[in-house]
Amino acid sequence: MREVKYAQLSDLEAIVAIDQQVIGHANRRGEIERAIREQACLVIKEGKARGFLLFNTQFFENAFVSLIIIAPGERRKGYASSLLKYFEKISPTKKIFSSTNQSNNEMQKVFHKNGYSLSGMIENLDVGDPELIYFKFKEIL
Repeated sequence: MREVKYAQLSDLEAIVAIDQQVIGHANRRGEIERAIREQACLVIKEGKARGFLLFNTQFFENAFVSLIIIAPGERRKGYASSLLKYFEKISPTKKIFSSTNQSNNEMQKVFHKNGYSLSGMIENLDVGDPELIYFKFKEIL
């Protein structure tokens, strides 16, 4: 059964392992551990951890999804969408922002599929690969 919840310290090793599969090193371990301690990390499990989402509220006092990582063998199964939908329910702000590189077509598709609108672009973070900013109003239930 698919479950999204706040990550616990007991999830740290599995989350770092997923991150390491994607980026090739464990340099974000401290950032991930801090996010877990601050309840700013969600994990999606289906038997085992399949992916995670990091967020903060420091983007002009709005929610910002800073990272969504899904294990390479688990992509295109709806895990990123499940994480986003869960975050939208618990978001502490009405406006939700996130971003991805212009070269990341798959993540752009995830944003569009989930009702996020292109809100702008930042040049020079990654040379030759602008960062696209996405936005969505939190749905009021």
